[in-house]
Amino acid sequence: MINDLHKKIISGEISIKELVSSYVEKAKSEKLNAFREVFDDIDEQVARAEKILAEGKATALTGIPVAIKDNIMMAGHIAGACSHMLDHHTAAYDSTVIKALKDAGAIIIGRTNMDDGAMGSSTENSAYGPTLNPYDTTRVPGGSSGGSTAAVAADLAVLALGSDTGGSVRQPSSFCGVVGMLPTYGTVSRHGLISMGSSLDVIGPIAKSVVDVQTLYNLISAYEPLDATCIKKEDRVCDTKLKKKIAIPKGIFDQGGIDPEVKENFENIKKEMEGQGFSFTEVDLPHYGDSLAVYYILMPAEVSSNLARLDGIRYGDRVGTSKVQQDLYGETRGALFGKEVRRRILLGTYVLSHGYYDAYYNKAVALREIIRKEIANTLEDYDAIFTPTTPTPAFKIGEKSGDPVSMYLADLFTVPANIAQHPAISVPSGKTEEGLPLGVQFIGPRFGEEKLFALGKVIEGVRND
Repeated sequence: MINDLHKKIISGEISIKELVSSYVEKAKSEKLNAFREVFDDIDEQVARAEKILAEGKATALTGIPVAIKDNIMMAGHIAGACSHMLDHHTAAYDSTVIKALKDAGAIIIGRTNMDDGAMGSSTENSAYGPTLNPYDTTRVPGGSSGGSTAAVAADLAVLALGSDTGGSVRQPSSFCGVVGMLPTYGTVSRHGLISMGSSLDVIGPIAKSVVDVQTLYNLISAYEPLDATCIKKEDRVCDTKLKKKIAIPKGIFDQGGIDPEVKENFENIKKEMEGQGFSFTEVDLPHYGDSLAVYYILMPAEVSSNLARLDGIRYGDRVGTSKVQQDLYGETRGALFGKEVRRRILLGTYVLSHGYYDAYYNKAVALREIIRKEIANTLEDYDAIFTPTTPTPAFKIGEKSGDPVSMYLADLFTVPANIAQHPAISVPSGKTEEGLPLGVQFIGPRFGEEKLFALGKVIEGVRND
């Protein structure tokens, strides 16, 4: 889609202003609650893109409308992570990914809805109400990047950026029938991303096709010295030649809660790929299934630490008038953080507390390293690890709201990649009988994004919608 639009812009078949205006109009009138705000500086951005075009310096993204998740900072605009705690937080600088988009002449049309603080799997936790799934407005779009994926799926933006801590780009991409990617940790700078879990967070691209995700990834994956976790390009080494050998974790369907249509779709895609010369092997990954438990210890611990600064005194809005510091903290955080955010802060504080640090946190750190080694060792012999993206298609709004554990299981297949800091991609693979999108996922070797793009294109060629 990007290439087609680029050709039309270059040839003069359509102007940047015409293209952007059509998307802005749709974004302003959308009924999905996908956008928190459509930006008011669109004309300035269009003028900058037209100047790049006139100078003959147009890139593939020049003039292309892009939406960004509400936790990615863009100077002069609110970046509130859809939390009342940050209702009035105006970004003082551009995040690294925003700078890359601006330099390329992309048009950033607005910020999208998300779960409060990026904590959730449905976008129901947003302080501003849930986003609706474009395929069925009684269902969730997934989360926490549900606004971004719904915007792309509904053609309110050509591309979008989300953040993925345990599946928050891939899971909603599967629910909304678009392509979503988790890059290798350290290949996309987190500078200017509002932190949730610092060892897990990665900004990821969302689009309708693998090639468009690839184009956006190539733009945003520059090295950033201001981000200590960012890895220099010369150190990102991986053999990208396909062996056509795919691993499937043994026993992934043994646990309950996997929708029969998810299993059937997975098997159909596997058969189609076998027809393309790929072989599949069930591989024993003894601790792979422990990833979700490890995630829900490490992630809340990092949330607890990262959000400690949002207390109404140093950062964040303030509620209450108490002159007792501890009481003011409690009033502010209790009123402005949502229920799920408070739950994760409490859990994280607990596992980091004296007497439980060794029993929980340190054991999770040790098990994380075991999982990381198991995945890395497997991917020395195979191109990727293959799973469904989600255990079920998109569920009904409110269906899981009263059962946090059931909600957490939506991340069952996605969290291992974050735990191991490996790249992964979700690609649409078909639909249920009701017409709800389904997706499959590949987890690749570190810095193996090119392998994932190649595999994703295979899925696009064999899937049967």
